[in-house]
Amino acid sequence: MMAALLANVAYSTGFVLEKRALSALPPLSTTRPARLLRLLLGSPLWLAGSAALAAGFAAQLVVYRTLPIAAAQGLFVSGLVLLLLLSSRVLGERTSGRERAGIGLILCALVMVVASLRGGGDVSRTATGNGTLLALCLPSLAAGVWLYGATEWRARHSGRRPPTGVEYGVAVGLLYGVSSLAIKGVSGLLRTDGLGSLALTLLRGPYPYLLLFTGAAGLVLSQTALQRCRASLIVPVCTTVTCVFTVVCGTVAFGEPLPHEPWRLALRLGGTALAVCVLLTLPRHDAARPDPVPEGSER
Repeated sequence: MMAALLANVAYSTGFVLEKRALSALPPLSTTRPARLLRLLLGSPLWLAGSAALAAGFAAQLVVYRTLPIAAAQGLFVSGLVLLLLLSSRVLGERTSGRERAGIGLILCALVMVVASLRGGGDVSRTATGNGTLLALCLPSLAAGVWLYGATEWRARHSGRRPPTGVEYGVAVGLLYGVSSLAIKGVSGLLRTDGLGSLALTLLRGPYPYLLLFTGAAGLVLSQTALQRCRASLIVPVCTTVTCVFTVVCGTVAFGEPLPHEPWRLALRLGGTALAVCVLLTLPRHDAARPDPVPEGSER
């Protein structure tokens, strides 16, 4: 329980520190990743936020080693409440009544999906086949990058109000969902005897390449989006997409059966449907503030 509490506090603190740091930096641009990385590494506050996120990740690994995946995911979802409180108190972010209702329903959807998971020990599985895994991951990566680019283009050229961050959160959530599948795939190979045999097996499969792409692209896209939009909205949306994507696509990619109990199946399908419906109905544009213009673009 102490590790779970530390993970929640570290993750929430890390996102808030990064958001504060990004607010003080010049507008970031996804078309200039080297400059973006230089600005981030030159910000002590952003580095502190990244260190907090790293500590949260380490604590999360401890949680996964000591608790069933259902219990661990439930504790992680509860950390979103702390993030929302810190976003309001520290960052001064304000959400509309419609957005608060949507975030509340998102939390309900995540709880339903997590409750549909079995509370037993997490059994690592290998993918049913690289072809199946890539058939799920490659279109998802393309959809995430396309959605992010389309949102950027509309924000720069359409003259509309600035985006709230829903589309950004969905796009980044798809990338992190693919990353979660890759991490799960790697965990299923850890039973391979010998480091040399394990390294060779990994390099022959798609996992390290998926992790490399999602790590690099996720850093550039997530930090740019977090600078422009509210953490109190973009993080819950991203978390929802990542969680639902991992559960649904993991069922196919790793041959995991759907819940046999009717009530678990109803929670799984109902939570997924609720999450999708909420994401489709959340407001897309924010009239409360101007949108930072990416460097090199014109209004």
